[in-house]
Amino acid sequence: MGGIFGVTSKENSVYDLFFGTDYHSHLGTYRGGMAVYADGKFQRAIHNIQNSPFRTKFERDVEEMNGQLGIGCISDTAPQPLTMRCHLGTFAITTVGRINNSQELIQHCYDNGLAQFSEMSNGKINPTELVAALVGSQDSLPAGIRYAQEMIDGSMTMMVLTPSGIYAARDRMGRTPLVIGKKDGAYCAASESFAYLNLGYEHYKETGPGEIVLLTPDSAETVQPPGKDMRVCGFLWTYYGYPTTQYEGVNVEEMRYSSGAMLAARDSVQADYVAGVPDSGTAYAIGYANKSGIPFSRPFIKYTPTWPRSFMPPNQKMRNLIAHMKLIPVDTLIRGKRLLMIDDSIVRGTQMRETAEFLYQSGAKEVHVRSACPPILFGCKYLNFSRSTSDLDLIARRVIQKREGEVSAQRLQEYAQPESTCYKELTADIQKELGFTTLRYHRLDDLKASVGIDPCKMCTYCWDGKE
Repeated sequence: MGGIFGVTSKENSVYDLFFGTDYHSHLGTYRGGMAVYADGKFQRAIHNIQNSPFRTKFERDVEEMNGQLGIGCISDTAPQPLTMRCHLGTFAITTVGRINNSQELIQHCYDNGLAQFSEMSNGKINPTELVAALVGSQDSLPAGIRYAQEMIDGSMTMMVLTPSGIYAARDRMGRTPLVIGKKDGAYCAASESFAYLNLGYEHYKETGPGEIVLLTPDSAETVQPPGKDMRVCGFLWTYYGYPTTQYEGVNVEEMRYSSGAMLAARDSVQADYVAGVPDSGTAYAIGYANKSGIPFSRPFIKYTPTWPRSFMPPNQKMRNLIAHMKLIPVDTLIRGKRLLMIDDSIVRGTQMRETAEFLYQSGAKEVHVRSACPPILFGCKYLNFSRSTSDLDLIARRVIQKREGEVSAQRLQEYAQPESTCYKELTADIQKELGFTTLRYHRLDDLKASVGIDPCKMCTYCWDGKE
């Protein structure tokens, strides 16, 4: 997915930018970058963060950079921020989102003489440079930002750094968050609402879908009002969001407690302990334990001092190996015990299968699994939350294909209904394939209730295929 941070200050803001960007490290694993402006000059630094944390890679840059205005990013895709020059002047840009029609947009740029692309990423044009070409094709930066968002099939939140301020623009349907913070002599913008709190900022506002705000050290001026329609990603609460953050006024940790309690309310399993798959399953397990009365425990502990995040390597086999190596068992909490494990989601199923096997090999008597979200039936078209290149990478879709072959969209809707025979048989087949004692998924209606916002404002495409 990725996360972005920007700051405008009357004083040197590099340290605010450094720490604010670092607080987004849970959102991406590929590249980190910062760009600052001061005294008529842009400075920029980009580093690979696949095997070293953001702070380690940028400590020297912080000492050398100087600027009252700056933007930074944690990127799960191509290197950024980029510095660009066009008829509107020089600017730096960073983005979060996904472009599904990139080839059409590239051809559009060629046909209209808008750009000659130079930035490359794995042999492809850098998506952020493509966005910059679209932004620079209009008569003003706000008009260019709006134009780019309207042309893009997918989603695109961005920050554009100029000598006079930062344009912070939430994507047209508000699928990704963008919040504004304020302190004396400075304003900032962030993907995550907690990112600026320890830097002395207080919450100023949460932008609406499609809203564009111009940040300066003195003000946060809305130059494009928000639209009425919103489809904020439900997976932000389920998995991506850090526990201390909130989206649309709903705290992530509290939402996960509520989800765990709802899972318990529909369950009658007999177990000795409830545990969360570290780390994103932990809050669900606490909510489940509080509701059910089954004791919460940690039958394995995640060893993180030297191991990177499990989905960082591009090779799935290596990601699985790292995920396994990080988990250290607690024998007395596993051997002979009936364990109920809660994970945030089951995507491919590979890691959860190996986790169950790991527990059985460590002496567990039973391994019951609960997923904190419904079966994932559709690959995300908006945020790149999964590296899956095909819907058949998803275990639910593989099992459905095995059951029926190719299925229609209407038939898939039957599999999305928790009261249907299709849904129950799908769950049973996944349970058998992954080797669980029992398996249950969080129902979509309960997930929506756990979040608590207007369901029409939340994107649930990956679960029900509805845009």
